[in-house]
Amino acid sequence: MTPLRAWFLATRPRTLVAGIVPVAVGSALAYRDQVFSLLPAIAALVGALFIQIGTNLVNDYFDFKRGADTVDRLGPPRATQQGWLTPRAVFTGAMVCFGLAFAVGLYLVSVAGWPLVVIGLASLGAGYAYTGGPFPLAYNGLGDLFVLVFFGFVAVGGTYFVQGHAVTATVLLAAIPVGLLGVALLAVNNTRDQQTDAAAGKKTLVVRFGASFGKAEYVTCLVVSALVPPALWLSGATSPFVMLSWLALPLAGPPLRVLFTQSGAALNAALAATARLQMIFGVLFAVGLTR
Repeated sequence: MTPLRAWFLATRPRTLVAGIVPVAVGSALAYRDQVFSLLPAIAALVGALFIQIGTNLVNDYFDFKRGADTVDRLGPPRATQQGWLTPRAVFTGAMVCFGLAFAVGLYLVSVAGWPLVVIGLASLGAGYAYTGGPFPLAYNGLGDLFVLVFFGFVAVGGTYFVQGHAVTATVLLAAIPVGLLGVALLAVNNTRDQQTDAAAGKKTLVVRFGASFGKAEYVTCLVVSALVPPALWLSGATSPFVMLSWLALPLAGPPLRVLFTQSGAALNAALAATARLQMIFGVLFAVGLTR
């Protein structure tokens, strides 16, 4: 394990689609509304990725420190838990990523004004507080709400705002499936880790209410996400092209089968399949929104 590969894996590259899709959707809506601006869109993407990576590294550090990542871990390997990187190095890397996101945010503030100060600081604070601080969100059953708000409404709305200097009802509605597909990923993750999370005192919603809740949450996220495109079309907010996103729906079959028939480490296959669904649905959704 070379240092470069260790850092690459520590960023958890497969999760970065959760930072890319919201920017794609927000920028697609900006393009449709003829307010698209390339440099702010690129800055929004770069900032989102730095926050995403920083949050991943913070999670790596604090989950190890709090005992959630041990030799019994069922999910993909983590850099600190595997000993690829020292805890101090991982925490320092997280702070560097947050610092770079802050620097990008200064440019966006100059473009879109003081609301970006609030959005940026809230995003950075929430990224740290997800597993860090005196009241870690993920350890107190608030991780799902965090993902919906910050990877849905804040990320999509913020991307649109830095280009159009406003947020419309259509933007907020379009943010719902983006956030919910992120929550679906978390539902699989938490269902897989129910036992180890409980042992570490990580009181996720699945730990509180059981695996059946995680499965129901997953199905709800997929169903609501699928209903948003026709709602946008039938309300007259978008063209019928938004229904392109439904071409991704068959991809929901494999992870659903795994989630309802398997448990433990076998759910990693459902996690990967859900990430694929999130990416393809998000791309098709964004393309459809440009028309």
